[in-house]
Amino acid sequence: MTLAVLASRALSGLQAPAVRVEVHLAAGLPAFHVVGLPDAEVRESRERVRAALLNSGYEFPAGRLTVNLAPADLPKESGRFDLPMALGVLLASGQLALPELRVRPGQAGEPALAGMVLAGELSLTGALVPVAAALAIALAVARSQPGATLILPNESAAQAACVPGLTVLGAGQLREVAEHLAGREPLRPAAARPAPVAAAAPCLSDVRGQPAARRALEVAAAGGHGLLLVGPPGTGKSMLAQRLPGLLPPLAQDQALEAAAVASLGGAEPVVSPVPPFRAPHHGASAAAIVGGGARPRPGEVSLAHLGVLFLDELPEFDRRVLESLREPLESGVVSIARALWRVDYPARFQLVAAMNPCPCGWQGHPVRACRCSPETVQRYRGRISGPLLDRIDLQVTLPAPESQWLDLPEGEPSAPVRQRVLACRRRQLARQARPNAALPGAELARHCPMQDAARALLNRAMDRLGWSARSAHRVLRVARTVADLDGSESLALPHVAEAIQYRRPLG
Repeated sequence: MTLAVLASRALSGLQAPAVRVEVHLAAGLPAFHVVGLPDAEVRESRERVRAALLNSGYEFPAGRLTVNLAPADLPKESGRFDLPMALGVLLASGQLALPELRVRPGQAGEPALAGMVLAGELSLTGALVPVAAALAIALAVARSQPGATLILPNESAAQAACVPGLTVLGAGQLREVAEHLAGREPLRPAAARPAPVAAAAPCLSDVRGQPAARRALEVAAAGGHGLLLVGPPGTGKSMLAQRLPGLLPPLAQDQALEAAAVASLGGAEPVVSPVPPFRAPHHGASAAAIVGGGARPRPGEVSLAHLGVLFLDELPEFDRRVLESLREPLESGVVSIARALWRVDYPARFQLVAAMNPCPCGWQGHPVRACRCSPETVQRYRGRISGPLLDRIDLQVTLPAPESQWLDLPEGEPSAPVRQRVLACRRRQLARQARPNAALPGAELARHCPMQDAARALLNRAMDRLGWSARSAHRVLRVARTVADLDGSESLALPHVAEAIQYRRPLG
């Protein structure tokens, strides 16, 4: 044949749109053109493919070669199209013949190989080089083409093999893939790389005292609520935040795969683990580092914390624009990064935990250390956190200074029994509404949060006195629903709503 069509995948955020690699060989002066909005890496594939074919024992055809990467309006980047391009050259020039059963009959322009997706970069020797974001590609193929076969370089195939519903074949050389397609030397299915043993999470028993903060941490874990901890230095704010992942339910397999795929997009080695991710960026991080961006958009910390915890220590020290950029993903669970030629969406369903001092020097309210800050200084410091952002944080807890004899206090309750209560509470929520309470839509609050008369009257008085917005009232109801679930109650009683109101006392 003089025209060969194979299937590959591009990459756009966590999505991997299908790409048809069309290779046409025609008579004429020798030329090799790649069209279809390729970037520099893809255009350089011409030289890699030429050298890889020759060094693998094949001939490079003398004619006019045109490679079209369709659809033409989708930007193409990286060298993952080398493998399908090289195989297309072999098919178009007649050097590779497919068994009849493997050729897809039917409409023109469909891939020549039924249900097969190829991706891999070629070295000049014909060896296959691992491709980036193999796990994201495998997830997209499994979701859009159940039962498909994905051929990748060996190292990338080991990452992708953990995706269920997908046959992943690994190869080390271009010739191995050609022999497999010809039906002479079948490739073996890749074995999934064993997941490393996760390190034990820090135990909550390390935190002595602070019963109110420990209770707020349990409520936050049980309902998936955001949490702000305010207190002088040394009160245990960071310790509490670091112990939150040990209280959360384990990720399901599809969630663990999605979190690992997002991590691979950020350049990290993907690790499929049921432990929710925990990210703690420095307060000097830029907006692009937090929400994602760059000339070639990459995920930021809010996406790397997807399905896990994002901990922002020293919250007022973050740039104001960085903090304001958190408002949209906190509501929608998605980050959209727009550029001139493309728009990339990254998932960002994270649980926000933040910590801050009560004033710039940190000692306001301390029984021994004197605060040196004027009221105006304290107001400016707290004003760095906008009202709309505070409105989106469900639990806002002030921690008192530790007791002077805190070394003599007994160890607190360990994480294991707290985690059991959290798991039971989460199961109750999923059975009732199929989602955590923090993600409960406003339209469903009336149905899932029935209030007793005394509780309703207390909430109305709090709304009038504190000037709450509708969003604040809804968040109080979600927290009260979680407190009631921990208590095993179907309706919201007065103590449940009162505790939820205490978690939204204004800073001051």
